[in-house]
Amino acid sequence: MTRTEKRTVDGMRIFFTGVGGQGTLLATQITGEAALQEGLPVSMSEIHGMAQRGGVVESSIVVGDLWSPTISDGDADVMVAFEPLEGLRALPKCHAGTIALVNKTPIVPFTVAVGQGIYPPVEEIVQSIARVLERVVTLDATAMAREAGNEKATNIVMIGVLAGLALLPVSRDSWIRAIKSVLPSRLHDLNLKAFEQGFREGTAAAKAA
Repeated sequence: MTRTEKRTVDGMRIFFTGVGGQGTLLATQITGEAALQEGLPVSMSEIHGMAQRGGVVESSIVVGDLWSPTISDGDADVMVAFEPLEGLRALPKCHAGTIALVNKTPIVPFTVAVGQGIYPPVEEIVQSIARVLERVVTLDATAMAREAGNEKATNIVMIGVLAGLALLPVSRDSWIRAIKSVLPSRLHDLNLKAFEQGFREGTAAAKAA
């Protein structure tokens, strides 16, 4: 990847990437709703791959006085990668000042599972991302979601980290209201627990920066 120069932006462009079944679009929706709760202008876009077969799913949120909802190469200020290899593949969307959140739990593609390919070591993937970006926050969000009650809440742990890092001018209360407004009430307890775990992780990472 060609390393591009860090740019000054008037808003924030957040790029989400994962594979089908990880709740990438749901996390994007909640993030957008949280920004709306603060009265911020928000635009969203989605790119669906072969989501039903574990294919890539990408989405983006643009917050602030920016016109286009899409994120071109070199434009993402924040990358949220729900799967490490997808994070590596999304590097062209980033610039040198991008902050990346990367879930370290891999989802092995079908071709690797049947012996037709090799999944790179996760630490090598993370190192490759860290070499070209200003900052990378890694965590085992899937394990944290499992501790919260269900690994399907991995996406909520990740947005909890995003909230805890305070990269967006969105209060914790607005994030919680967004989760409650998007998810059915029967899922609130589990997902709020997952969010709080991620929020603590993000807050600690922000203090350590």
